[in-house]
Amino acid sequence: MNSIRIETIKRLLRRDALTHLRKIVNKTHAADISVIFPFLSLSNQHKLFDMIADTQQKGILFSELGEDTFLNFIEALELDEIAEILETMPADDVADLIGRLPHEKSSAILEKMKKEESEEVEGLLHYSDDTAGGIMVPDFIALKEDTTAKDAIGSLQKEYLNVEMPFYLYVTNEHGKLLGVCSLRQLVVVPPDTPLKAFMSADVFAVQTYTDQEEVAKIVARYDILAVPVVDDTNKLVGIVTVDDVIDIFRKEATEDFLKMAGVGAEFVETKSVLKSMKIRLPWLFASCLGGIFAFFIIGRFEESLSKFTYLAAFIPVIMGMGGNIGTQSSTIVVRGLATGLLNIKEIWSVVLKELAVGFMLGLVYGSLIALVAQVQYTLPAVGISVGLSVICSMSVAALVGSLVPMIFARINIDPAVATGPFVTTSVDIISVFFYFQIATILLGI
Repeated sequence: MNSIRIETIKRLLRRDALTHLRKIVNKTHAADISVIFPFLSLSNQHKLFDMIADTQQKGILFSELGEDTFLNFIEALELDEIAEILETMPADDVADLIGRLPHEKSSAILEKMKKEESEEVEGLLHYSDDTAGGIMVPDFIALKEDTTAKDAIGSLQKEYLNVEMPFYLYVTNEHGKLLGVCSLRQLVVVPPDTPLKAFMSADVFAVQTYTDQEEVAKIVARYDILAVPVVDDTNKLVGIVTVDDVIDIFRKEATEDFLKMAGVGAEFVETKSVLKSMKIRLPWLFASCLGGIFAFFIIGRFEESLSKFTYLAAFIPVIMGMGGNIGTQSSTIVVRGLATGLLNIKEIWSVVLKELAVGFMLGLVYGSLIALVAQVQYTLPAVGISVGLSVICSMSVAALVGSLVPMIFARINIDPAVATGPFVTTSVDIISVFFYFQIATILLGI
């Protein structure tokens, strides 16, 4: 569907069919238009943008654009126009966009915005991007515990019309400290003169401003809530993190982990230039390059063995491949388990021993199979045994490395996703080659 829309808009732009194009643009959601932007030239991006009649839709477009596309696009926009659009957006989204800009430009835009709006955004900018404070919305519904259900409904109708997520009503004391929470359903089913403290839930799943965004997302997912309150060190309610932001967190974190595990960095490279893409991927391939050099020296040590038994080289790819595959499997399982909370770093040895056992059992199965092939092909028992044992060792050690390294990284507060990809596969390749030639040398009596 997106490809059809992209081609249609490109064709209309080429024909300069602006009237027809304007109708399409204003019937299309801004989130869908954002997908088209990277495929257009900068001049056509601005032409399309100017056709959007609704300022709020322009704000949605801003928040959906990739960082590089957004930065290039707003260069030609007037500061007044940018400020006007940002004022229609939720403060957390504005803070995210402002944080991408150079300090001079961001300060100039904040000065153009209404004082109340800019103060909210500046308050959010004090928090780190990946914390609850950095992603929270400072607009929420908070009333005193003695407020009646009838008065609460009146407040919703008069004072809180522009709140982004009016699903929960938070109960605070006179100092703004969080006491409880009520859902809108609870509010309308109780007698009108019932005070909030009589039916509020005091068991509130709240987070601190410095809580990591991944932990916030896990809480929202675990307890099936639409928003989670954010409090400061004194338990004062300062904002909420809404479910739409949580979805963005899961998408972002999952994408970053996937890219790291593939060994291509943690940034989106689809829309970057050739030079930038190369710079991002260059350091991640260094581990593979270094591993290849180590493997070269290891194989060089056994050059005499290879010269006498050249057929040993035929089994190097399968031994390295089997080890690399199971190492990647183990590391992926562990990284995913840590990310979702299904695995705990305190259970490091039980997790590692389980993966080691799985690797050993799989090694027995495939080691026997490959040893049988070697025996049939070369009719030398020592060759078959060497290959079989090498596969068992390679797969066992690979499972050990693939599960242990991510757990260790997680324990020392390094993203465990970094431990997969080139890091695991390269180390497993080196170990596999060493074991293979060492076993073959001993069994063949070289």
